[in-house]
Amino acid sequence: MIRTDPQPGDIGLTSITGPVGLLIKVGQWLNGDGFGAYQHAFVVLPEGRLIEAMPGGAVIAEVSEYDGRDVLYVSPADLTHDQRTAICACAKKYQDIPYSFLDYLALAAHRFHLPVPRLRRYIESTGHMICSQLADRAYLDAGVHLFDDGRWPGYVTPMALANDLATPDR
Repeated sequence: MIRTDPQPGDIGLTSITGPVGLLIKVGQWLNGDGFGAYQHAFVVLPEGRLIEAMPGGAVIAEVSEYDGRDVLYVSPADLTHDQRTAICACAKKYQDIPYSFLDYLALAAHRFHLPVPRLRRYIESTGHMICSQLADRAYLDAGVHLFDDGRWPGYVTPMALANDLATPDR
């Protein structure tokens, strides 16, 4: 479901300008998620706040920081109030979790079927996350599965979230 007025538990998707955004865009295309408009994801929290994974660690910030930017707010259409509350509680526990550039390596290795023994296990053990992984993990922790293909949250990109949740039947 697409929203213009963000609700707690929604996932915000937006673009990143400059070379970093271009690298993520190309990486998502190589990953099979398309050459799309969204390179960043965050989870909307109550009281106009959000949590997002950033290179310095996951932070809680104001949704208003994205005023004037193109943001797509998405969520499954059938989320209950209790599920939204649980998603937000689960997302908040990731505040300060370090960012993971290794997840981009895991995405590439997964896409190209490169045999990198124990890479996923190592990445999971570090507790680091990228933005889309944090969003998917918060939903999973709350008991809401966004993807029915059993993918690991480390293999979720912002465009995968957009492709899954911005469709009319979701």
